[in-house]
Amino acid sequence: MTTTVTEPFGSHFRSDVPTAQHLVNGEWLGGADTARWNPARPHELAAYSPSGGTAEVDAAVTAADAAQPAWAALPAPARGAILIAAANLLQERGSAVAADLVREEGKTLAEARGEVTRAVDVLRFFGSLGWAATGEVLPSGLPGTSVTTRREPLGVFGLITPWNFPIAIPAWKTAPALISGNTVVLKPAELTPLSATHLARALHDAGLPAGVFNVVHGKGRVVGDALARDPRVAGLSFTGSTTVGLGLQDILNSRRARVQLEMGGKNAVLVLDDARNAAQVVAAGAFGLTGQACTATSRVYVTPRIRDAFVDALVEEAARYVPGDGSVDSTRMGAVVSRAQFEQNRAAVRSAVERGATLRHGDYAGDPSAGFFFPATVLTDLPLNDPAVTDEIFGPVVAVLEVADYEAGLAAVNDSRYGLTAGICTNSLARSTDFAARVQAGVVKINRPTAGLDLNVPFGGVKDSSTNTFREQGRSAVDFYTWGKTVYTGV
Repeated sequence: MTTTVTEPFGSHFRSDVPTAQHLVNGEWLGGADTARWNPARPHELAAYSPSGGTAEVDAAVTAADAAQPAWAALPAPARGAILIAAANLLQERGSAVAADLVREEGKTLAEARGEVTRAVDVLRFFGSLGWAATGEVLPSGLPGTSVTTRREPLGVFGLITPWNFPIAIPAWKTAPALISGNTVVLKPAELTPLSATHLARALHDAGLPAGVFNVVHGKGRVVGDALARDPRVAGLSFTGSTTVGLGLQDILNSRRARVQLEMGGKNAVLVLDDARNAAQVVAAGAFGLTGQACTATSRVYVTPRIRDAFVDALVEEAARYVPGDGSVDSTRMGAVVSRAQFEQNRAAVRSAVERGATLRHGDYAGDPSAGFFFPATVLTDLPLNDPAVTDEIFGPVVAVLEVADYEAGLAAVNDSRYGLTAGICTNSLARSTDFAARVQAGVVKINRPTAGLDLNVPFGGVKDSSTNTFREQGRSAVDFYTWGKTVYTGV
């Protein structure tokens, strides 16, 4: 994975542990000063990485700024060919990439393989757009005049990505930026440096010119802040917490730079009397990916007639999601990413129970020393305004609440500061159509888990889940990374 590293760990440094590095102007730089441990085996080293600062950010932005004009001048099909070549390399290395992803992030091997495949497909999708038309020919009211539109790159983009999808999210931000003719400085999550490095290695080995794609590891409050404040950075795309995202937005807005935020979620599902297989749908959304997805189901509203039967069925489903080491093929739910996340989950469940919630499934008294294995958890008997219902937990924890009818359920779903995904389980076309029209969420799922999205469709939320301007993924993702130009031509 790397060339040379320094050894600030002294005799504790392990040369067999993979080390991520900065990528600046085509060069792999930086020593190993930060250790990452395997969340399923907390005493096992997973990776080393460097901690960059303002000097590394400045060097990366300088390289990206210098490389951008030539990259933009390269024909779009040639840019796309490099993305597709990188996709092919990533696919060839897929087993090693997935293993590293499991080791540093904790998800199951099946989920990791799926995520690597998503990154491969994203690179191919946007690579293929190099051959697609990007403008329009429009009629003019003037005689002898034609009107066309063009999309132009903005320049250098900063990308700040989270740990829960450590190769897919960097890929789906990087690919539309690059195919549009921009250059990139990526700040990956500190907890998952290897996955981002695999993406960088594939792009580098595919022949991407030096400086077009750069990586700086380090703390968000240092590297991310420096990216947001650099006047040469034309825009920044961020996925992470709402608090951090809104702070970055203030910085970017102060200098009129473009900003895209995908932040928190408290995603709800409304289950009506005529629902089929609702427990399986909710369980997949709540416990898949260990609940560590911004689109995960975390609150469920159920009508009275089926409330008890639904809860019993959901508890039965939860029992099937036994947490364990993700590197074992039979594991259905992996570890949570860190001890801090484990403790956050535990505190949220314990405090809910202390406030009167009924713990129908789960155990918050487990010992994380052997692995950060938090059980699938089902809470009931909570008021609608309980913190376990309103605040993001980001773990395999779901609260089930009773509502009188469809209208009360819809109102409860919408009564949230977040609006990322929302779902309904019903056999009624009328109810599902009405729900899709009136629910306050960027993505609506009908009889499907809230988590998961096709790569060719727009993704984003409303309220405190998103800037609610430019969407990610699909062809619409290119809009954020470009600006429009209208050209009149007299003939």
